[in-house]
Amino acid sequence: MKKVSFIIPCYRSEKTLGSVVEEIRTTMDKMADRYDYDIFLINDSSPDGTAGVIKKLCEENDRIRGISFARNFGQHAALMAGFRYSDGDICVALDDDGQTPANQVDRLLDAIENGADAVYAKYDHKKHSGFRNFGSRVNDLMLRIMLSKPKELFVSSYFAVKRFVVEDMIRYENSYPYVIGLVLRSTKAIVNVDIDHRDRMEGSSGYTLKKLLGLWFNGFTAFSVKPLRIATFIGGVSACMGLLYGLYVIIRRLIIDIPDEAMGFAALMSAIVFFGGMILLMLGLIGEYIGRIYISMNNSPQYVIRDRWNLDK
Repeated sequence: MKKVSFIIPCYRSEKTLGSVVEEIRTTMDKMADRYDYDIFLINDSSPDGTAGVIKKLCEENDRIRGISFARNFGQHAALMAGFRYSDGDICVALDDDGQTPANQVDRLLDAIENGADAVYAKYDHKKHSGFRNFGSRVNDLMLRIMLSKPKELFVSSYFAVKRFVVEDMIRYENSYPYVIGLVLRSTKAIVNVDIDHRDRMEGSSGYTLKKLLGLWFNGFTAFSVKPLRIATFIGGVSACMGLLYGLYVIIRRLIIDIPDEAMGFAALMSAIVFFGGMILLMLGLIGEYIGRIYISMNNSPQYVIRDRWNLDK
């Protein structure tokens, strides 16, 4: 019998977590002849009573394992902690707000049994806010450009992966984990299955513009050097433009012999500001890479665990 490990990052979910866990239990009881299961709840230093709810759930059910971070490290760090402690043949990640229906997990599991190494839920009608949907579209574009994600592949927070993919993912110990990038570098046998998307049970998304920008930076600085190559290309194009303009000035003065004209101050300042801004942008990008290398060399942790329940140390 195979085992399924459910990984749930938790943040501001004290009112929804119990319902999500109960839905998992009810669904998996119907498949008891095929799968054993356990549930990992990772509290990402939530400011509400999420940690207390996790502790209570662990006391009531020995299939539930709890982890509580010392501070907020983000959704992807929480996923990595769950993956490291899990031992399931299949790991399923889902949200804590009830938007990812646990009662349809059989669709993900069937796709894994049919040969896929990773399966992502695909939604026809997402119930996220307009801001969150915009962030998802930008993230998808970034993945396609920077990490060579297939255009037809839809990625989401509800997915299942085989054990060997998890083992490869947890080898990554640097400070900025990006789960989608780790899956893409582990296997190409990734498929989508259609899943219904629900409205949130309570509250609103914890993703702010700052967190989304941080997530995008993690993606293309941790797993791709394409930004540096794009910077090199832009620098080369700018240099060629400058050379061509210099030749044009020489030809005007020496061959065509057109009299000097007053240089337009606005045009000059525009060129200075444009190229100065591009230089600073590229230097900032290089500095971002160097800074992340420095932080990784200092062994900055992916996460720090304060408490754990139903887990051996």
